[in-house]
Amino acid sequence: MGLFGFRNRAVSLSLYARTDVGRARTHNEDTFLVADLTTRRPVLAPEVREHQVGDKGSLLVVADGMGGAAAGELASAMATKIIYAQMLATWIEGRRSDFRSLMVFLQQSIEAANHEIHQQSLSEPSLSGMGTTLTAAAILGDKVGFAQIGDSRAYLVRQGQVEQVTRDQSLTRRLIDEGRLTEAEAEASPGRNIILQALGPRPSVEVAVSERTARRGDVLVLCSDGLSGVVSPDEILEIVSRDHDPAVSCEGLVELANSRGGPDNITVIVARLNGSGLREPP
Repeated sequence: MGLFGFRNRAVSLSLYARTDVGRARTHNEDTFLVADLTTRRPVLAPEVREHQVGDKGSLLVVADGMGGAAAGELASAMATKIIYAQMLATWIEGRRSDFRSLMVFLQQSIEAANHEIHQQSLSEPSLSGMGTTLTAAAILGDKVGFAQIGDSRAYLVRQGQVEQVTRDQSLTRRLIDEGRLTEAEAEASPGRNIILQALGPRPSVEVAVSERTARRGDVLVLCSDGLSGVVSPDEILEIVSRDHDPAVSCEGLVELANSRGGPDNITVIVARLNGSGLREPP
């Protein structure tokens, strides 16, 4: 086994995921995917909750559906299913094992999901306009890549600091960037839930991608806006720093969101990275 494969096995992942309908909705339009791509296990089984990152890496996805009737549920479920199927056919079954190729295949898989959701919405009038946001994190070796459509978020917690590593594709974020709104004004804006991109409504999408070099002890938090809309980054930092068990962190975050009215579906994935293949934080 080459050096690259050995380094991958030296990175361990401890994770948990939780989705909750919240207090105001009658059904859950969120979906998540947790997959050990090396062992081809796309489930939250005990052996996936604690695993070493293999030569094909690991994948985390949060999707927040939207649309009338059950359309949002269908869109988010389709997104995670199609992305995993595409990754299985292209990345997992392929010969490549480098991080850049992983991100290329992930981006292509998200684009394929958009195409299929869009075609489904065109074929059935009751599904017209359905869509889903999506935030994904792919871990391979000491690299973490992020891909995003919409306003679900990914945070990185490191050494007592929290960073939002994704950028909301929302109207208020654009207005803030253009200097037309302050952060405080955006919080109170009636248009704060308007997103500029989603999987499904349009024939094509532009996937926003970024990457970070992982460090020992890093914690990734992926969530739908049912969490980020009512729980601040500092509160996320406090909970995941206090509770080293990802399952306890997930439960605490969902409970906090629900204590504030649970106005939307809540989905969160917490993943802690460790192992000799990662350097100490700078």
